[in-house]
Amino acid sequence: MNQELLRIVDGLARDKNIDREIILEDLEAAMVSAIRKAGREEEDISVHIDRENGEITANVAGKTMAMQDVGRIAAQTAKQVMIQRLREAERDSIYEDFLDQKGQIVTGRVVRWEGGTAVVDIGRTEAMLPKSEQIPGEAYRAEDRLRGMILDVKEQPGTVRVILSRTHPDFIRALFELEVPEVAEGIIELKALSREPGYRTKVAVDSTDSKVDAVGACVGMRGSRIKNIVDELGGEKIDIVRWNDSSKVLIANALKPAEVAEIALCFELGRATVVVTEDQLSLAIGKRGQNVRLAARLTAWDIDILTPGEFNQGLDVLERALRSVEGVDSTVVDQIVAMGMVSVLDVEEVGADPLINELQIDPDQARKIVIRCAEEAKRVAEQQAQSPEGDRRRPGVAPTARAEPAPAESGNNITGEAPVGEGDERPQRPHEPETVSPEAETGSPTTDTPPEQDLLQQATEAVEEPAQQPPADEEPEAPAETPAGDEGQAEQPDRQSEDTERAGPDSSEDETGNEPKTSQQS
Repeated sequence: MNQELLRIVDGLARDKNIDREIILEDLEAAMVSAIRKAGREEEDISVHIDRENGEITANVAGKTMAMQDVGRIAAQTAKQVMIQRLREAERDSIYEDFLDQKGQIVTGRVVRWEGGTAVVDIGRTEAMLPKSEQIPGEAYRAEDRLRGMILDVKEQPGTVRVILSRTHPDFIRALFELEVPEVAEGIIELKALSREPGYRTKVAVDSTDSKVDAVGACVGMRGSRIKNIVDELGGEKIDIVRWNDSSKVLIANALKPAEVAEIALCFELGRATVVVTEDQLSLAIGKRGQNVRLAARLTAWDIDILTPGEFNQGLDVLERALRSVEGVDSTVVDQIVAMGMVSVLDVEEVGADPLINELQIDPDQARKIVIRCAEEAKRVAEQQAQSPEGDRRRPGVAPTARAEPAPAESGNNITGEAPVGEGDERPQRPHEPETVSPEAETGSPTTDTPPEQDLLQQATEAVEEPAQQPPADEEPEAPAETPAGDEGQAEQPDRQSEDTERAGPDSSEDETGNEPKTSQQS
């Protein structure tokens, strides 16, 4: 019996992940409660279990007592106390176990849904995957297996609440540690990470070993490593960026696939002005500003995207405003631009202190510069407020999130020609219908007609056309009835002969054998 007790204790300690000594102490406390329940509440009671052979020794007021004498009710009390203490010990063990795993990935099985929250069985307990921590667009069904990162562990009365997440940026970091051995070993470091769950992620990586390519190791042979991560995320795009200590190089790498022409950094504002060509503008901004937004989070810089024309326009406005201040020459202008202030609004936001401390400008002159730039910024803002909605920008600088141009209303510009603007008052040539010759209608070849006959026929038709069309307010006269006898048949050749004499001797019949139309036949 005593050896059987020790085997049961060892089995509980192994299954519940509880220390063996804690279980034995709980057993001793349960037996003390049973003796007190038997009517020995005021006496000194002690119970000891031998850790080697499992022998139980109970002393009540200095006298030895057999545990078989406590009775059935006291034994039930000991059982309840033992169950309660084991549950508390198990809960503490679960809490400490998952608290150590915080930030790590666990694999579980979806067992049920509670509202929008998925309940996942992760082994020793059930974890919760809230709706806010689920990747948009993903759907889970019962018995589906999924991976999640342990986001938080909370100890509540009677249970331990484990919160999972699939949208946290550290979930991407943990996946890289699983799929890329160099990351787990510390050879490759994930310097920075920015993510929009379900859409796109940017990861900046660096290698501590010059012989290991950080980007190539993360991608793997033919993209095998990164493909496993993308599949786990349901097709989410991942951009691996090469880390660089230079902020300019890092920003240029973060904005890829767009090619950057120039970068100006303003450390006082934490702002980076990036110049890209017109054909690279859409790539740099990304769909709904996603690319530049993720790049700003990755580099910790406020990024403004400008075209060369917008950048130069801002510099021109700034230079005019600075040169209007007395005592400001090209050297001061170059120094201010070198500090990363490329518009009058930048100078207004920075203030006079950096100009005084770093450029050693006279305080009164520095304040005049700031005031003049503020006035110019206000003036430009008023002009832009009166312009159409699509042309509004901050003075001299385009906004970071540029709205995409709206498509043409007609949607029929398929000729490849640029649409005519609203201010273009050029009249368009009206559409002229094509004239089809009688020869083209009949399918017969055309003949070369002498120019004299063409001129004579055109003159004849010009004379006869007014007679063919009566005025709109007058009704045409009914033609005279022709007798059905020989007289009517005799008049027709005479009229045809007259028309033939007017048109010329050679125009009575063309090479096709068709008689030309006369004014009477038309």
